[in-house]
Amino acid sequence: MPSLNTHPLNYLYLINISIKTNQCRSNLNKYVVGSPLMHMKLQPREYQKKIFDAISASGNTLVVLPTGLGKTLIAFMLIEWKMKQGKCLFLAPTKPLVKQHLVSFSDISDVNPDIVTIVTGEIPKKKRAPLYNKQIIFSTPQTIKNDLRSGVFNTPGTVSLCIFDEAHRAIGNYAYTSVAEKLRENALIVGLTASPGGNRERINKILENLFIKNVQIRSKHDTDVAPYVKDIKISWIETSLTPDLMEIKNNLDLLIKENARKLSSFGYPPPLKSKRLFMALRQRILNHPSNAKYAALVVYSVLLNLLHMQELVETQGPGVLRKYVEKLKQKETKSAKILLKKPQFIAIENILLNSTEEHPKLGLLTGLLQSHPGKSMVFAQYRDQVALIEKTLNQTGISARMFLGRKGEYTKKEQEETIAQFREDKFRVLVASSIGEEGLDIPAVDNVIFYEPTPSEIRSIQRRGRAGRFKDGNVYILITKGTRDEYFYWASFNREKRMKSILGRMQDSQSAKTRQTGKPTANKIKTDKSGQSSLDSFF
Repeated sequence: MPSLNTHPLNYLYLINISIKTNQCRSNLNKYVVGSPLMHMKLQPREYQKKIFDAISASGNTLVVLPTGLGKTLIAFMLIEWKMKQGKCLFLAPTKPLVKQHLVSFSDISDVNPDIVTIVTGEIPKKKRAPLYNKQIIFSTPQTIKNDLRSGVFNTPGTVSLCIFDEAHRAIGNYAYTSVAEKLRENALIVGLTASPGGNRERINKILENLFIKNVQIRSKHDTDVAPYVKDIKISWIETSLTPDLMEIKNNLDLLIKENARKLSSFGYPPPLKSKRLFMALRQRILNHPSNAKYAALVVYSVLLNLLHMQELVETQGPGVLRKYVEKLKQKETKSAKILLKKPQFIAIENILLNSTEEHPKLGLLTGLLQSHPGKSMVFAQYRDQVALIEKTLNQTGISARMFLGRKGEYTKKEQEETIAQFREDKFRVLVASSIGEEGLDIPAVDNVIFYEPTPSEIRSIQRRGRAGRFKDGNVYILITKGTRDEYFYWASFNREKRMKSILGRMQDSQSAKTRQTGKPTANKIKTDKSGQSSLDSFF
């Protein structure tokens, strides 16, 4: 079993460098592992060495490690080991994240740049083909999937290692699953994630799709991890809807009840508290052989619009709702025409036209940022709300910029400029949509604020992980009482709790097998004082 300190090439050397990474921001003068092909410039932490050893002993592995604790460095250690046996692929979901990993890799290793490349769909096919002759390849999974299928990448058997960053995405038809299938015969497969999900079926599917049987997990309470973890204080701040917003909500509630009854009369009782199940209901209706399904689909569409409006008024505010109503009025669909004629809908329009009230969360957010002068990151679900928050904060003297996904007029160049300016302290509040949750190298912040809770345990973990990277931080969650905010908060909380329990049981099972066979495993959970914990407090 090749451990880090008895590396396959058994080559140690001394370096004295000054670098900037998440793991170290000071001069180093330490012994680290090296090879004639590549030298690492960082001294791995003890838990990173143990995870490396476990992977080298047990093969394909899912690494679950809280955000900011160096999953990427473990991947680079594996590249250093496996690059002598074949090509190494490092896959990440987005092009900015791929580029970020390449830059980090170059910063913490002195590998010959001639053997490293980046491959994305922006590069023409003819120019991509020779890039696959390189030893170390950073890419997006969709590009690799397409090039394996078309034959542009025609030597999958030469791949010795494939890293799947943000491995929780490896479900359904996502490209990770196809790539893993193509590479499974010869490559060591390693998935990295901070949060695989709170559903046993989902976690099992990730492991199955990536052909993984071993899991390596660390929590912030493990003795070998705790010294590197910063304290994050989580607080939730409650508020109530204003009178005008409550009147809009009451009218929407009446319309929702009316249309839910109608849909139930067709034999399709709607699951109003689960967006995922409600969206799946449409396919059930479409699959019905009777022509009555078309009338049911109209009611379903009316209800879909109403539920979205209800979410906007409860969690976002009248500004975003106004824009949605204007879009609805421009539609020519049957469901839109039915809805626009409803007395309750007309009443809602009148309130929106005459009211000057904003959602109380906006005032809470402003006050919170005024009393917390440090660098902050605000997450909001909808792009229109992100734009409104940015505008409001700047009007109150709080320098803010929005950070959105590439859509419409918001470009890749703007994304890069915004992150660079935030890193350079050109403004102090970054207001982000979901694009800011996953992976990107966003500078450390003192405060993270959820404008609304998210029901997804994965997204919640990723949002929180933006704080407490290099120093203690705060997380604030804004909740409107008596609305889906409360449901979303507790849904996420309970899903995280289930995830911890599932992963813990999986590791207990693996530990039992290890004791029976006496063979090393990547899934040992109950160890001595220097080992990892039982996952009871993974978060």
